[in-house]
Amino acid sequence: MMKNLNDLVQTLIHLRESGQAQITLLAVCPNSEAVLEAAVRVAAHNNTPLLFAATLNQVDRDGGYTGWTPAQFVSKLRAHARRYAWEGPLYPCLDHGGPWLKDSHTLEGLPYEATMTEVKRSLTACLEAGYQLLHIDATVDRSLPPDQAITVETVVARTLDLITYAESERRRLGLPPIAYEVGSEEVHGGLVDFARFEDFLHNLRAGLEARGLSHAWPCFIVAQVGTDLHTTTFDTTVARRLYTAVAPWGSLIKGHYTDWVQNLADYPATGMGGANVGPEFTAEEVLALKDLVSKEEMLCRYRPGLIPSRFMTILEQAVVASGRWRKWLQPEEQGMAFHELPAERRAWLVQTGARYVWNTPAVVTARQQLYANLMHVMPDPHAYVVERIARAIDKYIHAFHLFDSLTLLG
Repeated sequence: MMKNLNDLVQTLIHLRESGQAQITLLAVCPNSEAVLEAAVRVAAHNNTPLLFAATLNQVDRDGGYTGWTPAQFVSKLRAHARRYAWEGPLYPCLDHGGPWLKDSHTLEGLPYEATMTEVKRSLTACLEAGYQLLHIDATVDRSLPPDQAITVETVVARTLDLITYAESERRRLGLPPIAYEVGSEEVHGGLVDFARFEDFLHNLRAGLEARGLSHAWPCFIVAQVGTDLHTTTFDTTVARRLYTAVAPWGSLIKGHYTDWVQNLADYPATGMGGANVGPEFTAEEVLALKDLVSKEEMLCRYRPGLIPSRFMTILEQAVVASGRWRKWLQPEEQGMAFHELPAERRAWLVQTGARYVWNTPAVVTARQQLYANLMHVMPDPHAYVVERIARAIDKYIHAFHLFDSLTLLG
């Protein structure tokens, strides 16, 4: 039977405090079929539990950009587990469940009540699908001026509202206890100041106790540990202080934006309970496909009858057409057209934005053609891509002391 994540976190705390082991859990963002398969394969080959942190942009009732509903996502996760004969724990999780954290809610200008209603419907769908953890993130308020931070009191009130709703739905559905994660690494309203952070914890604990929901105390608290999509240095001093603050509450710190972090070994050394990684694995998928395109170019020179897929060109066109690349522009790049950006930045934006367009019909067709061309000499081009992503995931397995960790974690 799969151990509840709350119990797993308590085991991590005990192992650390007893000096037996220092382990950080890895949460893979399932932003494509290839990433999902690679992660399950890595879990099976390393005897380790893995978390899968799916945002509402990725997986939702409308299919998200992966095309998966929560139920379809969990079904695919289980199918890959069967393929790799893995019976160990794989935890489907919701990442960033809160108002205005689904891009369409912001783009459509949904008012607070409307975005909360949509989030609650998605929480129900996640529970029905069998999610094991819900990240309740109420740290963003799009109704406020950009320079005005949301108050701790408002964050607590909205967090309590969503946890109360989720617990009510869990009981209605007759489901066993699940785990919760709260807070955010985002600077715009995130819990990044220690005084605010401690106020949040105390107020949340009091609010849960007042509602008879002490059992729903979060196992993970998300906080800023020095990383974002443009920085790669993990702040060990902050992490140690945060661990000291939350471990007595029975929680651990979870870091987001762990992609390309240079000092990964410091995560378990400082007591980090978990870390999310997503864009890095998308980049590895893009780079693997770019390698295949290079092979295809040679193949087409030697076999003139083959029609090149033009995959990388079509992928870039889809990313540009989606407009999602603008989300990652730096202040000095605002207002620039895509072609006006330096080549290095264009390549980075394509790698980062590819996850939004994998299911675009033109990209799907080009990828199928790429694979079909290469199958003249390669038995399984898709396996080449999965292997490339799996090697990137393996780096975290090693750094976080996850190899054969299930022997200790149970």
